[in-house]
Amino acid sequence: MFENEKKSVLDAALEIKRNHLVALCGGNVSLRLPDGSVLVTPSGMMYEEMVPDDIVRVGPGGEILEGTRRPSSDTPALLYIFKNMPWVGAVIHTHQPWATAAGLVTDVLPACLVTQIDANRDDVHVAPFTPSGERQMGVLTVEYAFNAWAVILRHHGVMAYGPTLKDALFSAVYLEEAAQTYMIARAVGEIPALDPALVRAEADSWNHYGQQK
Repeated sequence: MFENEKKSVLDAALEIKRNHLVALCGGNVSLRLPDGSVLVTPSGMMYEEMVPDDIVRVGPGGEILEGTRRPSSDTPALLYIFKNMPWVGAVIHTHQPWATAAGLVTDVLPACLVTQIDANRDDVHVAPFTPSGERQMGVLTVEYAFNAWAVILRHHGVMAYGPTLKDALFSAVYLEEAAQTYMIARAVGEIPALDPALVRAEADSWNHYGQQK
């Protein structure tokens, strides 16, 4: 079941690898299905070695509904996010270096670039450290999300999310681009703040981006 959706999850996992947001078998990708179950990448497998059937389908309580692999150890955190953020359709967890570095030196990555505003929608907040595999990662993501489509996990990585898998992917990739620019600029001077009204206007413009059906 859900063969196309499993392929889309695997494609997204390979894309975050191509964009250097994870190394080896780090991170995970998850997608909410129409019946309320969730597809999630398996634990500890190299993305390049996966096939769509390796993607695991789990129920709201984490029970395996389909698949022979063990789901990501972060599944309890991912399910908490899906339960408490009903508008979220997909979550991508990464260990992307620039955003993670920013989370070590600031509590908020300000909305300072157009692509970041487009994809993350607002300032991205930094949540306290939680070890891998704990449900608390999801709890803190929900707590620190505010209006943004990503949260930086201090000493750990990023939770990026959105209504669709494409939205979550854009959120993760453009956050990394913005974090790199922010860290380079911060090393040489102050970061000028944008007027919140301009941030809202740029975020609204993203709703009309791309090919409209």
